[in-house]
Amino acid sequence: MKKIVLGILAHVDAGKTTLSEGMLYLSGKTARLGRVDNKDAYLDTHELERERGITIFAKQAVFELGETEITLLDTPGHVDFSAEMERTLQVIDYAILVISGADGVQGHTATLWRLLRMYRVPVFLFVNKMDQPGTDRIQLLAELKSQLSEEIVDFGGRDDEFFEELAMCDETLMEAYFDTGKIETALLRQAICQRKVFPCFFGSALKLEGVDMLLESIADLTQTALHPASFGAKVFKVSRDDQGQRLTHLKITGGRLQVRDAVSNGDWTEKVNQIRIYSGGKYHTAEFAEAGSVCAVTGLSLAMPGDGLGFEGSSLRPVLEPVLSYKITLPEGEDQRLFLLKLRELEEEVPELQIVWNEKLQEIQAQVMGDVQVEILQSLILNRFDVEVSFDAGQVLYKETITNAVEGVGHFEPLRHYAEVHLLLEPGERGSGLHFALKCSEDVLAKNWQRLILSHLQEKRHRGVLTGSEITDLKISLVSGRAHKTHTDGGDFREATYRAVRQGLKEAESILLEPYYSFRLEVPEAGVGRAITDLERMEADWEIAATTDSGTVLVGTAPVVTMRNYHQEVASFTKGLGRLSLRLAGYKRCHNEREVIASIGYDSERDVDNPTGSIFCSQGAGFYVPWDQVKDYMHLESVVKTPEPDQSPLHLPWQDGGGEFGDDEYRFLNTTGNIGKRSGWNRRKQAAEPGQRPQKYLPPEPRETYLLVDGYNVIHAWPELKELAIDSMDAARMKLLDVLSSYQGIKNWQIIAVFDAYSVPGNLEKKMTYHNINVVFTKEAQTADEYIEKFAYDHQQKHNIVVATSDALQQVIIRTVGSSLLSARELKEDIDAVHEIARRSYEASQRQRRTSLEDTLPTDVKEKMDDLT
Repeated sequence: MKKIVLGILAHVDAGKTTLSEGMLYLSGKTARLGRVDNKDAYLDTHELERERGITIFAKQAVFELGETEITLLDTPGHVDFSAEMERTLQVIDYAILVISGADGVQGHTATLWRLLRMYRVPVFLFVNKMDQPGTDRIQLLAELKSQLSEEIVDFGGRDDEFFEELAMCDETLMEAYFDTGKIETALLRQAICQRKVFPCFFGSALKLEGVDMLLESIADLTQTALHPASFGAKVFKVSRDDQGQRLTHLKITGGRLQVRDAVSNGDWTEKVNQIRIYSGGKYHTAEFAEAGSVCAVTGLSLAMPGDGLGFEGSSLRPVLEPVLSYKITLPEGEDQRLFLLKLRELEEEVPELQIVWNEKLQEIQAQVMGDVQVEILQSLILNRFDVEVSFDAGQVLYKETITNAVEGVGHFEPLRHYAEVHLLLEPGERGSGLHFALKCSEDVLAKNWQRLILSHLQEKRHRGVLTGSEITDLKISLVSGRAHKTHTDGGDFREATYRAVRQGLKEAESILLEPYYSFRLEVPEAGVGRAITDLERMEADWEIAATTDSGTVLVGTAPVVTMRNYHQEVASFTKGLGRLSLRLAGYKRCHNEREVIASIGYDSERDVDNPTGSIFCSQGAGFYVPWDQVKDYMHLESVVKTPEPDQSPLHLPWQDGGGEFGDDEYRFLNTTGNIGKRSGWNRRKQAAEPGQRPQKYLPPEPRETYLLVDGYNVIHAWPELKELAIDSMDAARMKLLDVLSSYQGIKNWQIIAVFDAYSVPGNLEKKMTYHNINVVFTKEAQTADEYIEKFAYDHQQKHNIVVATSDALQQVIIRTVGSSLLSARELKEDIDAVHEIARRSYEASQRQRRTSLEDTLPTDVKEKMDDLT
């Protein structure tokens, strides 16, 4: 039997529930028609739904049409419950979009169509209430084509004009029509599934007109999706039954699910205790559920809406999100923290609520879509927990983004921990949300660490630095990072990742965003002036869309904060003749940004849960570095480089430090990655205060240069010394010292050759002078690398430090200390070059000093020779 999951969607009061009742009645599922106004609709199972006459929760009914089993998912129509509807879109195979013939395409209708396009759901349209006076089929079809899609086709008649219109929707259909003069059902079925044709039906659900034709077409023009053999499922809802038992509603997308099966989303694994197939308020249990089925299971305590099970990944985050936040006030004597745990149950069922405990204000806050949802939430809390709560007037939920690309750096290195993360933050298009990418070579950071960083980016709602609001419209890419082979664990990268985001936000140019409504305002002629004045006051961007005998239509966008309760004003000044239609138009730049930032009073530096600085380690202890100094300490080179004009191409600026070359105990850092303060990368220049005379520039005093040579590293890097060392390491060592001694005589640098005695038992540090250079043999348990790091760290202020080594890790460490580098090859080339220069200089001087025979003659002899000539 063919299985189809069919969703039904509509703008509120379009007659969606009435159409559902008609479909169930005509299919034989119900013996009589339920009515919303009679409070006996089959799918309005919750007491609140029957009281208010609106659908609040998504519910299902299962019925058969011939050889087709249809699972009908009824979704809420009110905009305040849009998130519940949107989660359902991710599990349906086809959708019925119900449109009121009396109202046409409304604001929320356009939003639903956009979501159906985004989730690639094939759509059947049903234009309802065609029995009402004034409805015009031709005019409504034209409106649907112009505002929704040109591929919407009236399926009310199957004449030549119908097939011609179908042929215009797709090339395959056109070729078939030209070849045979008709279009086969199989081709039409495929075109509908691929969203190339959208069948449209007109009728009256209340009078069952057109409903039977809709049902026949659904049975005939739909096809079952192909499902893989392996198990997969999507969770779209969590609820609780009358006994308080947790139910996880899911659609099986592959394989089959049996009772006692263990299911997993990658982070947790739990067993299914019971499988329920719901239809209306009743259910029957099943031993298994096959691919294509929608069921509710017990036993899963960790599953959340949007989770993927088996091979399925997590679903997309809902596009429609709450834009208002309300404070929840409890009755006197009710413990807020204990009640917060109860509210978490509701948050599981309605994830967009975002129940938050504000520690600073000591209050519970909830994010909701609007006033209707607030009223429903109050009733739910009263019915379930027998507590009567109140809500304040609510406030808009702001968001933040950036206008320029920056590189954010996060470093986390308390003792025996290590992680550094570099993120590229780039502004995205408005409404694009957050996107994450990996642009880091696996040669720089292993793939497993990269995936971990990506998961940390995705797991948190990152806060901005202007008001602490959630960030959006950003692309965040991992461009570099570093782990330590022994001291890094997963938690280190979590800290470094969060700090990298915050550091980047602090460095970027941030702006505040606020939610906007897209509105359509119809007012009689007498109220146009008042309406325009109101729109200007509300900072709206508007235009006149149409002018008729009955009034004027104004369309545009306006901030939610200014237009929230405008319905009441419209009803008042138009005496009930005006009509305002609103839909969320996304976020745009805040119209009063400065005032909002000042009123919220957020201080990003005092937000202990979202630190902007990083943790580095020195002298065996971690220390905090503020965000604006992190890049002076970071261990990796910046990917987005902005070199300063006066930066020397040969030497990096030196950091503060002290100490003389001596026999003091080694007390540097605990790990080879632990580095002190970094060179002045992107160091911010301190501008002179107003009225303050700039300081006179004084050239720096000349500093002596020290060359530290990693002896054994160079020996093994130079071919002639490496070959010599095979027979005698002492001979190779003496040869190197001779070369360095000669080099010092020409270069006039202080040279220290360091040899590693790490594994020599009981060895003490030894220093000696060989001709004109210093030689150091390290003590037991101290490597040459450590000695060089320590010396460079301690003497960087008084001396220019150059280190010769080809050790890649050592090179990175030395760079971060602020020292210059020569690889073993570069050292050899420079030695050869200075020797060549010295040779040429000597030969030139010898040519200039060459004497002739005349120069050796006495003066009197020269005079006699002059007389002869």
